[in-house]
Amino acid sequence: MSELTPPRLPAAPLPRRRRLLVLAICCMSLLIVSLDNTALNVALPSMQRELDASVSGLQWTIDAYTLVLASLLMLSGSTADRIGRRKVFTAGLVLFVLGSLLCSLAPSLEALVAFRMVQAVGGSMLNPVAMSIITNTFTDPAERARAIGVWGAVVGVSMAAGPLVGGLLVESVGWRAIFWVNLPIGLAALLLTLRYVPESRAPRPRRPDPVGQVLVTLLLGSLTYAIIETSPLFAGVAVGALIGILVYEPRRREPLIDLRFFRSAPFSGATVIAVCAFAALGGFLFLNTLYLQDVRGLSALRAGLFMLPMAAMTFVFAPLSGRLVGARGPRPSLLVSGAAMAAGTLLFAAFDAERSTPLLFTGYVVFGIGFGMVNAPITNTAVSGMPRAQAGVAAAVASTSRQIGQTLGVAVAGAVLSAGLAAAAHTTASAGLDGFVAASKPAYWIITGCGLCVLVAGALTSGAWARGTAERTARRLAAEDAAAQTPAKAAPSRAEEA
Repeated sequence: MSELTPPRLPAAPLPRRRRLLVLAICCMSLLIVSLDNTALNVALPSMQRELDASVSGLQWTIDAYTLVLASLLMLSGSTADRIGRRKVFTAGLVLFVLGSLLCSLAPSLEALVAFRMVQAVGGSMLNPVAMSIITNTFTDPAERARAIGVWGAVVGVSMAAGPLVGGLLVESVGWRAIFWVNLPIGLAALLLTLRYVPESRAPRPRRPDPVGQVLVTLLLGSLTYAIIETSPLFAGVAVGALIGILVYEPRRREPLIDLRFFRSAPFSGATVIAVCAFAALGGFLFLNTLYLQDVRGLSALRAGLFMLPMAAMTFVFAPLSGRLVGARGPRPSLLVSGAAMAAGTLLFAAFDAERSTPLLFTGYVVFGIGFGMVNAPITNTAVSGMPRAQAGVAAAVASTSRQIGQTLGVAVAGAVLSAGLAAAAHTTASAGLDGFVAASKPAYWIITGCGLCVLVAGALTSGAWARGTAERTARRLAAEDAAAQTPAKAAPSRAEEA
C-alpha cells in the first residue's frame, strides 16, 4: 500500500532565498509570455507585408493566442492543483518553447495562427500555475503583495523590452527572430524549475469538467469570431454558450467555473477590472502600432522607442502598486489606475493626440501609469479570501479575465478601425493621418470607457461593504465544502462496521 501512496509534500515554509528564487523562476515564465505579445505587436506591419495579411488577419495572429490561452487557463489551473503544479508548469515551458520554434518557421499566415495556438496551450500552463506557486510559497499577506508587485513589474519589463527588442530584431533579422528570444529564456526556466521549484498540490483538487470546458471554449471562440468577422450567427452561438454555462455550472458539485466565487464583491470586481484593463491595453497597443508604422511611417525600432514612455511608467509603477496594496489595500491603486487609463486614452478620443507629438507622449505616460497600477490589486484581490487549496482555480480566473480582455480589446479595436477605414474609402476623407484619426476615434472612446469602468468598479468593490461580502463568501465556501466532504468521509467507516 505504501508504494501506491503519493509521497507527502513538504509543508514547511521555504527559506527566504529559496522563495525569492522561486519567484524569479515564475517571473521568467511571465517574461517570455508577455515579451512575445508586446514584441509581436511591433512586428505586425512587417508580417502584414510579408504574409499579405489583412487587418483581420493581423487580429487573428494576436487573438488566436489569447483566445486559446483564455479557454484553457482554468483547466490548467485545476489540473495543476490535482496532479502537481511543478509538473504542469514544466510541461507548459516545453510546449511554449516548441510553439515558439514552430512560429519562427511558419510559411504562411494560416500556419502562424495554428502555431500560435500551440504556443497558447503551453502558455495556459504557465501564468496561472506560476501565480498559484507564488501564492503557496509566499503565505504572509504583505510579503505576497510585494511578490505580486514584482510579478507586475515584469509586465513593465516586457512592455519596455518588447517593442525595443522586437523592433531591433525586425529591422536586423526579420519578424521571425522575435520567437527565437523565447527559446533560451524558456530552456533556462525549465532547467531551474526542475532543480529548485518544489512540487505542490491541492489537498482536495477539483474533478475535470469537460462539458464546462467545451462551453467556455465555445463562448470565447464564437464571441471573438463574431466581433472580428461581424457574424450574427456566431454572436447567437456565444449567447447560447453563456446561457449553458449559467445553467449547467451551478448544478455541478465541482464546476470548471465556480460561480460561488462571484458572491465576493472584490473577486467579482477584480474579474471585471481585469477584463476592462486588458481590453484597454490590447486595443491601445493595436491602434498605436498601426498608427506609428503605417501612418507615421516609423520603422519598427523607432515605433518601439516611441512607446517606451508607456512601458517605462508601467515598469516603475507596478512594484509601487504592489507595495501600496500591501500597506493600504487595493482601493488606492485601483482608483489611480482607472483615472489614469481613462485620462490617457481621452487625449486620443477627444483631443486627437496623434496630431501632436508632445500630446502623444503625454497620453503614453499617463496610460502607462494607469496600467502599471492595475496588475497588483487584480491578482491580490482574486486570490485573497479564497481557499488556498483552490489557489490555482482562483488565480486562473484572474488570468483568464486578463486574456479575455486582451482578446476583446484587439477584436473590438480592429473591427471598429476596419469599419472606419472602409467608410473613409467611400468618402472624401483622406487615407492618411486624417482618415486614421477619424476611423480610430470611436475605438478610443470605447477604450476610455474601459478605463472609467476600472475606476467605478474599483471604487464599488474595495470598500468595507465589499470586504464584508468577501468574508461571508469565504466562510460560506468553507462550510459548503466541509459539508460536501462529510458523506464521503462517513461512508468508509459504515462499510467497515458492516
